[in-house]
Amino acid sequence: MPPTLVTVAVGVLLGVALLGAAFDRQSLALVAVVAAVPDLDAVLSLFVRGATNAALHNVFVPLAAAVALYADTRREDSWLRARHGWYGVRVAWVAVAVYAVAGVGMDLFNVESAAVFYPVSNRYLSVVGKLVLSTQEGVVQTYVELGDGWLAAVSQGTTESRHIPTWVNPTPGTSNPPGADRTVRLVDSGWQLVVVATAAAAVPARFAVAGRDR
Repeated sequence: MPPTLVTVAVGVLLGVALLGAAFDRQSLALVAVVAAVPDLDAVLSLFVRGATNAALHNVFVPLAAAVALYADTRREDSWLRARHGWYGVRVAWVAVAVYAVAGVGMDLFNVESAAVFYPVSNRYLSVVGKLVLSTQEGVVQTYVELGDGWLAAVSQGTTESRHIPTWVNPTPGTSNPPGADRTVRLVDSGWQLVVVATAAAAVPARFAVAGRDR
């Protein structure tokens, strides 16, 4: 799984891009927290075997949130709109997008994988591939395989057969021995550092633009 810092950075970048007039410290802090929430299933793995990248990394969480939000905001007496106006509605939709893209998508489109249909299915899935332009073969992509399905998802085992180590629960199972080696991963590669640095630079730049617009 990508480090939580990287996931939060992607969530922040989405917030900068999507919040629009609702952009402020409060809304940005909210989307940053939402981006980090899925990684809390590592804590759940201390009690439920195989919960990491499964319990909160499934499509049902953002889907249920989107359905509830849509149902509420369609009503004339919308609970959210009555209490927080257009601001609350905009921030809520951005939060759902951040959860789905940064929280779930970053793991699904990664070799680390996510059990996106958990608990209906406990199988970890990973969408990996390439898109290149070749002078000999033209456009070459391996994400969509015609005749075999829409996305080429690779199975990475199940929550029963595979353990995804985290600093919270580095060893398989729920015993979590106190002497286990724990590693807190901040960034694992150069591209992840670029994402974090870009988010760090984008936030003050966006605040500067917002202040000038006012």
